[in-house]
Amino acid sequence: MRICHLSWEFPPVVYGGLGRHVHAVATEQARAGHDVVVLSHVGLDVDDAHAEPKDEIVEGVRVIRVVRDAPFVPFEAGTLLGWVGGLASGMTRSAARLGRQWTPEVVHGHDWLTAHAAALTSEAFGVPWVHTIHATEAGRHQGWLPGELSRSIHSIEGWSAQQADRVLVCSRHMKWEVERLFGAGDHQVVPNGIDSAAGIADTDLRSVTADESGSPLLVHTGRLEWEKGAHTLIAALPRIRRKYPNVRCVIAGKGSQEEALRELARRKRVASRVDFVGWLPELELRALVSAADVAVVPSIYEPFGIVALEAAALRTPVVASKAGGLAEFLDDEAHGWSFEAGDVAGLADAVCLSLTHADEAAKRAARARAHVVAHHSWASIAAQIVDVYEVEIARDAFGPRRRAHSEPSGHVASPEGNLLFDAR
Repeated sequence: MRICHLSWEFPPVVYGGLGRHVHAVATEQARAGHDVVVLSHVGLDVDDAHAEPKDEIVEGVRVIRVVRDAPFVPFEAGTLLGWVGGLASGMTRSAARLGRQWTPEVVHGHDWLTAHAAALTSEAFGVPWVHTIHATEAGRHQGWLPGELSRSIHSIEGWSAQQADRVLVCSRHMKWEVERLFGAGDHQVVPNGIDSAAGIADTDLRSVTADESGSPLLVHTGRLEWEKGAHTLIAALPRIRRKYPNVRCVIAGKGSQEEALRELARRKRVASRVDFVGWLPELELRALVSAADVAVVPSIYEPFGIVALEAAALRTPVVASKAGGLAEFLDDEAHGWSFEAGDVAGLADAVCLSLTHADEAAKRAARARAHVVAHHSWASIAAQIVDVYEVEIARDAFGPRRRAHSEPSGHVASPEGNLLFDAR
């Protein structure tokens, strides 16, 4: 099958989990014998006005790194819609050039940043458009749309949910969220996965990391953004230290909230117990998580929670909030300990339970690893997505379908309300 993915992220251009997801799915599809092209972007550190596109083969996938068309504006809130408009134009023109020598059988767009390019590419080639909504703007803001940019993003997300031939989401929670925000539709759950190497840590590096960090060691990995909840973990450290005064916390990742988190650690008088180590190479990251006594996933908003899977694959006990897809992973605490998102005391209690009851923590970690191995290999996930493609291609064989043109849910008309949780 000839598959064309559109994603603004693709390694080494990775801002969050989306880039890792697309890379894993595309690579596994290529390994399975499919002809896969990814249209992505040359990178945020590149001056689009003077850059050159790149066309290369990466692990069996043809990756075309697109240079955006004008406007040449920063990737910042005030100019983000212009930035995305330039990306859509660049991607669409790149797809047109690609079509002179290669045409896809299906177009797979990822998130709102590629929605317009995916729609145009699908229409131009007369093939199905499958669209993955990895997260929603309203979800990231706990059901609110705080400004014009958020309302614009929400509108594009709703339009793509109505226009795409099939919408994929990563968890039952995300299916509820998309249906709540944008109305009923053909939304299918295909979970995220992890690489087979994710459960392998360098034993020597793990030992060095454990010796340097001491015990007990808490680890949090991921983007340092408000919705990832690192502030809840830092706020809980004074409570945890009452029972475990030598506890250390390592926070691995980068993001806009880093300085605010450092300041919070100083205010809570735990700065000496918290290490901010930035982004780590994969081997170092796995060694760190493997050395941890607890991997803490304190997300306020979490469509799925790949970092919880990765910790489970390494047999590290997980303490996670019940946000979104994490609750599904925890499975009523069969696979770790849980707390309500944002609950500082609840997080502290859950961490202390895991540290105090080491044997039970190990049992839950073992069950979690068995679950991840059985249900979350990328090869299996990629195959499920190909099954979706085949259904959509078969539908097209019966003639062109008429796509919806309705507005996404009535909430758009009154964005001042909480779109997820208001009873309306």
